[in-house]
Amino acid sequence: MTETTAASPAVVDPAAHTASMVGHHYRMPDHYEIGREKVREYSRAVQNLHPAHLSEDAAATLGYDHLVAPATFISVIGIIAQKAMFDEVITGYDLSQIMQADQRLEFHRPIVAGDRLTVDVYLESFRQMGGSDIIVTKNIVTDADDRDVMTTVTTLVAKTGGGADTEALAMAKGVMRSE
Repeated sequence: MTETTAASPAVVDPAAHTASMVGHHYRMPDHYEIGREKVREYSRAVQNLHPAHLSEDAAATLGYDHLVAPATFISVIGIIAQKAMFDEVITGYDLSQIMQADQRLEFHRPIVAGDRLTVDVYLESFRQMGGSDIIVTKNIVTDADDRDVMTTVTTLVAKTGGGADTEALAMAKGVMRSE
C-alpha cells in the first residue's frame, strides 16, 4: 500500500490487495429468483429451444414441476456474483481488462423456474505470470433449502495499469448489434 498525504487519495496496488484477499468468502446479499418467463426469454436468446425450457408440460414429462433452465443460464447469476466480488472485495481492476480463461462447472441438479438461488463466491488463488494477474474464484450456488445446485471454478486473467484500450472498446462497440 502506498503512503498518502491528506491531499491525495489512497492508492492501492490491485495485485497486492487481491493476493491479500485469497481465502476470502463473499455471499451475494440477496437471492436470485428464477422466473418462468426469464427461462423462456433466455432459452430463445441463446437459441436453445428444447421443449423443457419452453413448455411446462414438456418439463413434466421429464419429471420436473417447472420449466428447466438451459445449462448456460447460470451465467446470468454468475456475472452478478462476480461483479459484486470485483466491486466490493477485489477492487482496483478495470472490468474491461479482465478475460475469462477457463471455467469448470459441476452440475448438482438443473436450475428450474421458481428456484431462489444464492451464490457464495470464494477467492481461491492469485498469482502473477507474464505481466498478468491470474485470479481463480469458486462459486457455490445453493437453493432456498441450502442444497447445492451448481459449483463453478473460474480462472480470470486481469491486466492492471494502462487502463482500457479506448480504440479497441470503440471498435467493439461498433460491431455489437442492438435490436
